[in-house]
Amino acid sequence: MLTSLLPLTQGEFEFVGCDFAHSTASLSYQLRFTENDQPKRIDLLETVRFPGAPELSTLPPARAQAAQNALTLLHLMAGTSYYKALLPPSIVIDAPITQATADLAAEVYTEGLAEFAFQNKLKLKPKFGASKLTEPAPLLGLQARALVALGGGKDSLVSVETLKRAGTPACAVWIGRSELIAATALASGLPTLNISREISPELFALNAQGALNGHVPVTAINSAILVLAAILYDYSEVIFSNERSASAATLIHEGEPVNHQWSKGQAFETAFCQLVQTEIAADLHYFSLLRPYSELAVTQKFATCDKYDGLFSSCNRNFRILADKPASRWCGQCPKCHFVFLALAPFVAKPRLLKIFGQNLLDDNELAPAFEALLEWNGAHKPFECVGEAQESRAAFFQLLDRADWREDALVDHFAKHIAPKIDKPDLAGLLRADPIALARLPIAMQNALEDRRLDHC
Repeated sequence: MLTSLLPLTQGEFEFVGCDFAHSTASLSYQLRFTENDQPKRIDLLETVRFPGAPELSTLPPARAQAAQNALTLLHLMAGTSYYKALLPPSIVIDAPITQATADLAAEVYTEGLAEFAFQNKLKLKPKFGASKLTEPAPLLGLQARALVALGGGKDSLVSVETLKRAGTPACAVWIGRSELIAATALASGLPTLNISREISPELFALNAQGALNGHVPVTAINSAILVLAAILYDYSEVIFSNERSASAATLIHEGEPVNHQWSKGQAFETAFCQLVQTEIAADLHYFSLLRPYSELAVTQKFATCDKYDGLFSSCNRNFRILADKPASRWCGQCPKCHFVFLALAPFVAKPRLLKIFGQNLLDDNELAPAFEALLEWNGAHKPFECVGEAQESRAAFFQLLDRADWREDALVDHFAKHIAPKIDKPDLAGLLRADPIALARLPIAMQNALEDRRLDHC
């Protein structure tokens, strides 16, 4: 077992190399350390398959170089999964990188792994050396069309319907083999693209031996995958569906924010977008369409469309790599299920919501502690999940107090008697209002489509 060695006080994590051939990106890593006075070496290989993608040698030279730069960025982002296993003190990179790339990598490996560090009681200070001068990214003449990332939940489906309303040519893309996401993609009516990612099996073997494990900034990894995809398949936009609530810290630990959703937040988006446009492709735009809105506002928009009621799920247990999946699309036990149910309740007719979930989560006294965590009530902090801020959950509960069909349910009644009298009522109108600065950053057609309260393509 490796437990007694961790985290390593000596050893190296090397980015051995990355290449692209036969529509597949191969990302190689190596962990080197000493165990029982014997040198150990663990080789790890991750592959990402882009179906039907052209070989780099067939692309115009500037686009081929941009794809190679995007591949290097992906190599760095995906390395978080392997670095965290042993946390060797030395990081070695086979290819030269610029200072801006080194700075972004250091931030991703620190802030993006902050939850992992908190859970494992660690301090992370990874260092990435730079040895390459920056060359301005070229204009590649990419086609004016978008890759929109699908995750199977409500947020990306709001983006899909908004892009359709805006008249933006788009392709629904997802990473992995989820049948649930595939079904929502098919229902969207958009062209589809499914990219597969195979994590090195040696990582699972290391975890079985006691290697460190925990949350990684998967949105940073997926963002890099889709930037490479955009160059390979000739798209000028990569669109995610991260709302402004994602930027809020899950908790503050020793004066520092720890955010489960850091790679979904504004800080990562800004840094990543800037790097892409300055060092990969000047005309490749990476952004989140829903950044102007709170989770609650996104949920309000989703509620106007019933097209996906029997297909979507925000329950993360559907997307676990090795663990069992829930028997239905909603497990009813995780924070995502709890938050989405609560956030939809003020905007959806009760019979419709109960049909979506198959149960009434607000009429189960055993779930009181879970919902109190969403409210950050009685000393609890927001769960380490992709859920809205406490003010949003509080605002949703206050709305239900005025609804005869909800107010007698166990947890709404509990809120009315024990919590509501002791807290201020949040400004619901403010929570539902778009951030004008974030809205102004979006293309005008998308701004107009977002400001319409309904998803009229449903």
